Amino acid sequence: MKRRSLAFGLGAAGLAVLGGCMVGPNFPRPAPPAVSRYTPEPLPAATAAAATPGGDAQRFVQGQDMAGDWWTLFHSPALSHLVAEALKANPDVAAAKAGLRAAHESYLAQWGALLPTADADYNVTRQKASSILAPPLSSNNDLFTLHTLEVTVTYAPDVFGGVRRQTEATHAQFDLAKWQAEAAYLTLTSNLVTAALQAASLSDQIAATKKIIAAANEVLAIVRRQRQLGEASGADVAAQEAILAQGEETLPVLERQLALQRDLIANLTGHAPSDGLPDQVDLSTLTLPADVPVTVPAKLVEQRPDVLASEANLHAASAEVGVAIANRLPSFQLQAIAGGESTNISTLFTSGNSFWSLAAGVTQPIFEGGALLHRQRSAQASLIQAKEQYRSAVLGALQNVADCLQALDADGRGLAAAFAAERSAGRSLAIARRQLELGQVSGIVVLNAEQVYQQAVLALVQSRTSRYQDTVALYVALGGGWWKRDDLTRGG
Repeated sequence: MKRRSLAFGLGAAGLAVLGGCMVGPNFPRPAPPAVSRYTPEPLPAATAAAATPGGDAQRFVQGQDMAGDWWTLFHSPALSHLVAEALKANPDVAAAKAGLRAAHESYLAQWGALLPTADADYNVTRQKASSILAPPLSSNNDLFTLHTLEVTVTYAPDVFGGVRRQTEATHAQFDLAKWQAEAAYLTLTSNLVTAALQAASLSDQIAATKKIIAAANEVLAIVRRQRQLGEASGADVAAQEAILAQGEETLPVLERQLALQRDLIANLTGHAPSDGLPDQVDLSTLTLPADVPVTVPAKLVEQRPDVLASEANLHAASAEVGVAIANRLPSFQLQAIAGGESTNISTLFTSGNSFWSLAAGVTQPIFEGGALLHRQRSAQASLIQAKEQYRSAVLGALQNVADCLQALDADGRGLAAAFAAERSAGRSLAIARRQLELGQVSGIVVLNAEQVYQQAVLALVQSRTSRYQDTVALYVALGGGWWKRDDLTRGG
């Protein structure tokens, strides 16, 4: 029975070698999502527009490709310079590149397991044998120097494809490192651009808040004089003091937020906060991209680094199942040894001093305490986990794009409303100033109108910033255009 089992195992091994058998599942790329759009209702062809900087309508262009350097679409030299600084000096990107190189070298190293190995070994010993024993040398000398040189060639045929599955898994891990590097690149550029936009917005908000505080101070001075003249009550003074206090309370918060954003920008560009910023972005100099791409969902999964990383993880998990199965099957080894042995190095390979041997072996695991079976089951469970993680990544990507598209649609309408409010507040202020010139109203009416106008300016700045930032978010949600660049992971 044992002979029959051994013969069967050897026969199966031979057939496997000839047929290139690989146990375990072959990895199929997941099917793309079966949806044709991102939002429940079709999006409008374009967003609302407003006659203000950053208020142009944005058109949603189905199937349009995007630029790898998408930040240049804002046409801000300061912003482009910040990104260039970050890509050159940020340690996270440098670490991601090094990790990618390490993963690639590990993949190349794994290929060595498929090839024969050859080792040369040279030993020299000085020895004196006991005279009571038979001399070890044919010359009967008890004292001698022995030189031994041998070459060993070992080959383990990958009969059931375990090594090839491990190589497949290592390549998938290299792919995972590649997409993680792309994700680090995209995270850096998007975080930096968003921080620069937020810093520019906060600078404008601080300027508007300072004007609000100045106007509130002027109003308070007028109300206090009116109180002294009996034309205003103490309640009027207290109310105006509360308005001033609210403005003064807001200013330090905005200044703190601006300091934090500047520190973040310094960090992302590879500088210490004390170095200051290489450039500062001015919101008024930015150009809003008029056409924004809308990639079809089936294409999105081929562009998102996080989805591609999840797919690579799924591929690696699939290959590890094959590795676990192969570990339970017989393994084979062939070995050849050739060399020479002599008391003189010059006669190592003369007649009679050479030696050689050929050996073949097969090992079948019989009892491992259930470890190999449980490792296979663990690999199979990990494969199911990876499938669900991939599905989660795809759903998250679809949601991310949908959120950005809906945000841009809402941003257009929000900016139009904020611009209308700012125009109305401006007209109200202009009317109040004319009435003041004609003596029809007091100065406090003008100052109150000034406060309302500055608040509207503040809201307009925030609305414009949201539009720029949500445009950035859409570029990120669509994958960042890595396929249009060759500066990070191409050619690996």
